[in-house]
Amino acid sequence: MEKDMDAGGQMSEVSCVDFWCNEFGMRVRIALRELGVPFEYIEEDLRVRERSDLVRRMNPVHRSIPILIHHGRPVCGSINIVEYIDEVWGGEETTRLLPNNPADRADARFWADFIDHKVFSTQTRFITSKGEEKDAAKEELVQQLKSLEEVLGDKTFFSGDEFGFLDVLFIPFSSMFYGYEQHGAFDLEVECPRLTRWEKRCKQRESVSEVLPDGKFQYDLHKVFYGIE
Repeated sequence: MEKDMDAGGQMSEVSCVDFWCNEFGMRVRIALRELGVPFEYIEEDLRVRERSDLVRRMNPVHRSIPILIHHGRPVCGSINIVEYIDEVWGGEETTRLLPNNPADRADARFWADFIDHKVFSTQTRFITSKGEEKDAAKEELVQQLKSLEEVLGDKTFFSGDEFGFLDVLFIPFSSMFYGYEQHGAFDLEVECPRLTRWEKRCKQRESVSEVLPDGKFQYDLHKVFYGIE
């Protein structure tokens, strides 16, 4: 699905600025693949402190990635981008990521916010803390994962039989499941068996398997990124 700049060095119609192991950016690349959108991938190395000129121009407010650039116009914020992709390239004859029912869409957005403002912040605290604080963060994280597992229930995917919006938003976090187990010395398959089965189903999709990094590599990279022994 990815394509490079043309022979004249012009930017593609659709470009995604991201760092390859960025969980939030993985959402965008998975969504683009799910809807069959050709795009140019532009790497922005988050290990470099200073952001590139492109990021500073396209997202001057936050200077963060991912950024989707469509016809030269930027769209920022991973959830916002996934919704934009669905609105522009989804349709009656193609895959739609968000549910058709307004109440189901609202529910999906609620849990998307839960992932970004609860799970992610707890994950960061769990990875970087020690001692009692780490134990407390671990317990909180496991409970949050169990809450998501309850939402999943016995369904194939969060929206039912079809891979959809909430699956796109949460599956990148599974790249840290191995890291959760290593940091917390627990077995996620024991704690959240339905969630781990969902993870395996998602990884059978080409859109996901082409994007998600190896869990062990992701764990090692985060240790370096956070300066953890």
